[in-house]
Amino acid sequence: MIVRLTGTLLDVDEEAVVIERDGVAREVLVPGFALGELTAHRGLEVTLHTLEFLEANAMVGNMTPRLVGFLYPEDRRFYHRFVSVKGIGARKALRALSEPVRRIAGWIQAGDAKSLATLRGIGKRAAEMIVAELRGKVDEFAQGETTAVVETARFTTGQRDALEVLLALGEARADAERWLERAAQLHPDLDEAEAWVKASYRIKTGVEG
Repeated sequence: MIVRLTGTLLDVDEEAVVIERDGVAREVLVPGFALGELTAHRGLEVTLHTLEFLEANAMVGNMTPRLVGFLYPEDRRFYHRFVSVKGIGARKALRALSEPVRRIAGWIQAGDAKSLATLRGIGKRAAEMIVAELRGKVDEFAQGETTAVVETARFTTGQRDALEVLLALGEARADAERWLERAAQLHPDLDEAEAWVKASYRIKTGVEG
């Protein structure tokens, strides 16, 4: 099983990316919540934490191997747990993960089936099943919704102020910190909080400039 893949990120579309290594390009399916950050890495070397599955192809009558990839190992672990729910297959899980993992895990821990039902492809019945099967089993993934899991002392004053603004706007702490870290790589000369916030949202939406 391929559990990690490193290479140059060539392309990003609505549900997959293409990574090239040593002249071989591979398609990797990715969750919707990661598209903005992945787009910001286009043309750069990235490492994806992957899982493999076989997908039935009714048109040709065979099984097609697929790769699913995540930028962070904790997101891969959550996905593996998410697909253990009855009726939540590999593709359905990817479509459903349109929100950050920590947010979805927080809803599960809180028993918030109503919010879960707003995820793509997840209706009321599936949401209730997810809560019933996973509540109490995903608390490690939900921590970022309520506590600071990453030390922010490494940030400048402007970045810390920007982080507070992003949190006040409803962004998950872990996501906001990743955007700020990426913004610092692209624009190390930024100073004011407003500039950091704007740069973070450009990264979130996949616009680096």
